[in-house]
Amino acid sequence: MTDLIPEEIKRVYMTLTDAHFEAYLVGGCVRNMLLGKTVKDWDLTTNATPEEILKLFPNGFYDNAFGTVGIPIDLNSEKHIVEITTFRCEEEYSDGRHPDKVTWGKTIEEDLERRDFTVNAMALKLANGLPASRQGGPTTDYSVIDPYHGQEDLKNNIIRAVGESDKRFKEDALRLMRAIRLATTLQFTIEETTWNAILTNAELLKNISGERIRDELLKILASDFPYEGIMLLRNAGLLEFIIPELLEGIGISQARPGRHHTADVFTHNLLSLKTTPAKDPIVRLATLLHDIGKPRVESSDEEGLVIFHNHEIIGAKIARSISERLRLSKKQIDKIVLLIRWHMFTVDEHITDAAVRRFIRRVGLDNIRDMIDLRIGDRLGGGTETAESWRLKLFKDRIEEQLKPAAFSINDLAIDGNDIMQELNIKPGRQVGELLQKLFEAVDGDLSKNTKEHLFSLLKNLSHE
Repeated sequence: MTDLIPEEIKRVYMTLTDAHFEAYLVGGCVRNMLLGKTVKDWDLTTNATPEEILKLFPNGFYDNAFGTVGIPIDLNSEKHIVEITTFRCEEEYSDGRHPDKVTWGKTIEEDLERRDFTVNAMALKLANGLPASRQGGPTTDYSVIDPYHGQEDLKNNIIRAVGESDKRFKEDALRLMRAIRLATTLQFTIEETTWNAILTNAELLKNISGERIRDELLKILASDFPYEGIMLLRNAGLLEFIIPELLEGIGISQARPGRHHTADVFTHNLLSLKTTPAKDPIVRLATLLHDIGKPRVESSDEEGLVIFHNHEIIGAKIARSISERLRLSKKQIDKIVLLIRWHMFTVDEHITDAAVRRFIRRVGLDNIRDMIDLRIGDRLGGGTETAESWRLKLFKDRIEEQLKPAAFSINDLAIDGNDIMQELNIKPGRQVGELLQKLFEAVDGDLSKNTKEHLFSLLKNLSHE
């Protein structure tokens, strides 16, 4: 198994053991290697103190109270940070998030005792403290320190808390979400005692910051089983402390004669997430939230049938509030809000090329295909059997046609900024760009008007507005 360890990681390991310190690979990297899965993050633990680690790695950095030193390395031509943590013991978690006191431990067993789940509480020791390749021996020469039978739980596909489940979750309530995330990504079952402790302690998630919740949620959404992950959060009583607005859709019927919708709003949102082709967790989140405004605008038409007038507008506002609470970046928030605000776009086969181009400008080039993915999820999540209606397929083809380099753009206008400045005797500035945009929009619907004569005539009128 040691042949799965990159040489850069082995060199970090050897630097510690050559200096006569104990060193172990630990946590998720050990779990994934035992499962034969790709390792993204490499973590080591050692009996060296942070100060001793920094002497061995002068380019390292240490700015926390938990004994973790970051070591920058190049891994597969990319920049990575290897985290080396000193053996530690933790005492009391009065805020349900951070240990009140951290002391350096003396043994690897002490360090593993503080970890969350058995499948993460394993350490890998390379032969005699050195990689086997260094000794010229077999590449499988290693030992696993596994005091909590994590290997057995891996074989049985089980997520189990280390020691007392209730105590583990009270120490750090984010572990409630980590259990769900691990069960989702690994497709494991949460052991009964651990599951019951999650149900009992769900409310503790209120003590966790939006940033930490966000990170776990996005990992769930980025997995191969995002629908199952959100359902687990709901069944565990955690979703009400993450996105309670979603639960407002439970029991809100969308059924109308001749419409494909049969599920309630909550189920529809989740099924849309399940069926969207999108892989980006931000687009998946937008898909999950796309109809979140429906419960708040629910009303009836003159025939007494349910309608959700302007739900996309209200939904965009709710999604912004949720995204800000989760501390998403401005770019991520803007994308989610935009996708939800405009997801009800028209796919009428009679729409003009100019209208298609206006749609592209409104949504933005970077979001067009994501919007289509959301729409496909919306469609399949509503009960239709095909991902695309013939109208949606036609609309996609027309978008692709307009996205070709030859499609009409502002650069294809018969006059340019220099012409405008000369004609109006103005200097370079924002006004020139605004006038170009207005001219473009004026002739976009009828390209026969894209002539110098007509554009200068329009320009004269615009300059007097």
